[in-house]
Amino acid sequence: MTSADLVSQERSGFVKMKAKEIGFDFCGISRAEFLEGEAPRLESWLSKGRNGQMGYMANHFDKRLDPRKLVDGAKSVISVLLNYYPEKQLPQGDEDLKISKYAYGTDYHYVLKEKLSQLMLAISEEVGEVNGRVFTDSAPVMDKAWAAKSGLGWVGKHSNLLNREMGSFFFIGEIICDLELAPDGPVQDYCGTCTRCIDACPTDAITEPFVVDGSKCISYYTIELKEAIPQDVAGKFENWIFGCDICQDVCPWNRFSKPHSTPAFDLPETLAGFKMSDWQEITEEVFKEIFKRSPVKRAKFEGLKRNINFVISSK
Repeated sequence: MTSADLVSQERSGFVKMKAKEIGFDFCGISRAEFLEGEAPRLESWLSKGRNGQMGYMANHFDKRLDPRKLVDGAKSVISVLLNYYPEKQLPQGDEDLKISKYAYGTDYHYVLKEKLSQLMLAISEEVGEVNGRVFTDSAPVMDKAWAAKSGLGWVGKHSNLLNREMGSFFFIGEIICDLELAPDGPVQDYCGTCTRCIDACPTDAITEPFVVDGSKCISYYTIELKEAIPQDVAGKFENWIFGCDICQDVCPWNRFSKPHSTPAFDLPETLAGFKMSDWQEITEEVFKEIFKRSPVKRAKFEGLKRNINFVISSK
């Protein structure tokens, strides 16, 4: 082992140690290079219109596949996972409306960015000036591909990253930097012959193993779609009004999910007691108060009302 390799290993160890101290559940490292295997898959997915109205998915194609186009001189991608599985969940009965668990608390962009910035600062203080950027699902970065490449899990048949120790209820973030670090290798796929996620999707959005038609996903309809929800999916939402956790909830690997330790992701008491009537009667004022720092803001008040009305009228 050369002295340069030893330095890279020591620095990688430091990065992982600091990531743990800051509160991340897992941290892995990969070389910043062209994602050769992802290029044809992304091109095929886009050419079939599986991004629906998510036009931004087709933008910056080259940057999505090569981190060196995002950060000059990039050598490493540091990927982190942050658990958001809640200890307390919203009621899941037949008369209860549901929102995705990732949207229970504070918008993850705020939380992840702050923690990643702390990690970036710690790295700079340890090794000197580093050219790098933090990413929290806010730029053309294929976070699941990088997390898989760095050994944090594998991409399951529902297209979410799966980790053997904590399932899939976590956020992914990255630091792309010009620091030479020792990379981790990928892990194998542990989905086996299981098809529970495919079988459970009520809108048939998982068109084949590992391929999700984004334009058919309940999360797409309730968050990304800005016009009327098509009537051909009426009665298929299973009471989801913002996002959807069905494919994750049925996944056997999520039996290993444990409650997160990030208070910002806790379910607020004001939301915990919401009943069907509260959702139906929600005003814009209440919406702005309860969801002021929540991912639910993305749907806007009009969008959430549309979703609520669509689900209730389809029952």
